[in-house]
Amino acid sequence: MQKTSDPPVAQGPVVQGPVAALVLAAGGGRRLGGRPKALIRYAGRPLVEHAVAVVRAGGCPDVTVVLGAEAERVRATARLPGCRLVANPDWAGGMGSSLRAGLAALSPGMSAVLVMLVDTPGVTPAAVARLVAAHRAGAELAAAAYGGRRGHPVLIGARHFAEAAAGATGDAGARALLTAHADELALVECADVAVPDDLDTPADLARWSAG
Repeated sequence: MQKTSDPPVAQGPVVQGPVAALVLAAGGGRRLGGRPKALIRYAGRPLVEHAVAVVRAGGCPDVTVVLGAEAERVRATARLPGCRLVANPDWAGGMGSSLRAGLAALSPGMSAVLVMLVDTPGVTPAAVARLVAAHRAGAELAAAAYGGRRGHPVLIGARHFAEAAAGATGDAGARALLTAHADELALVECADVAVPDDLDTPADLARWSAG
């Protein structure tokens, strides 16, 4: 497993193609009173709007959002201009199905995709930009790291899309891919610019809202 810093160390040819963003926002928020996670309010707007703004500010203008729980309500409520919205009818089966649905819907010609979880409000544009920069320097697989530990978001190069989709089962997401290619994975330290914690419970929501 390789480690990178800001600026990242080149691992191969410099990559110039576009990097898409894939926001996984299908969760039902069972432990948050049954509200879809996409519509949980954070910093004055729904989490899904916040996530989209972060990836765009970090350098990913092409954004696909995977919806699941109360998808029509999310479409009607959240302001997501210019985003490609994909409904995942199998969202309750876990994050893997959302990753597969999102990968299948990406615009053609993307050099890589940055996968962003909707319930990680501590991820910042600076963290996204570091992963994009790592890809520009040659990384085909990269993940934000916090104190050296792998976290979110992750970036997947186009040559790994098919393998990522094939291994995305249950709640594993891209875990199988990253494990199989651990020696190729660039860890991009982001602890100085982002926080990896997710938002799963009312206590998490209270802490984030207070912060």
